[in-house]
Amino acid sequence: MPKNTICLWFDREAEAAANFYAATFPDSRVLAVQGAPADYPSGHAGDVLTVEFVVAGIPCLGLNGGPNFPQTEAFSFQIATDDQQETDRYWNAIVENGGQESACGWCKDRWGLSWQITPRVLIEAMAAGGDEARRAFEAMMPMQKIDVAAIEAAVRG
Repeated sequence: MPKNTICLWFDREAEAAANFYAATFPDSRVLAVQGAPADYPSGHAGDVLTVEFVVAGIPCLGLNGGPNFPQTEAFSFQIATDDQQETDRYWNAIVENGGQESACGWCKDRWGLSWQITPRVLIEAMAAGGDEARRAFEAMMPMQKIDVAAIEAAVRG
């Protein structure tokens, strides 16, 4: 196990989430599934308790801890995309699998985990600062899924 791992709390579907992430994002895979050695407040001995997985190169541990701590937007994965096709692919995979759209390139998967599907052109424009960042930011604000062509046009002025 890596020295630093993100632990994500799920109600009961950590394994389903990990399998979805592994099928959706490159450099992602499920490493191990462990059952509970005994009964616990949200489950029984033998139920899936933890799932070790990697999402886009980031080591994670999914914990089936029950409904007490739902996901919030306070944590999200940001996936940098190269073009509209890649942006659409990730966005649509999340939203069409029971997720929901949000604003400014954010969406939630069906387990409540937030994702920022962010084209590199937007990241680079924001890093450039000044008028370029302002134009890209103003173009992004009314969007749900990011429109790469609209951001490129805003960057050009």
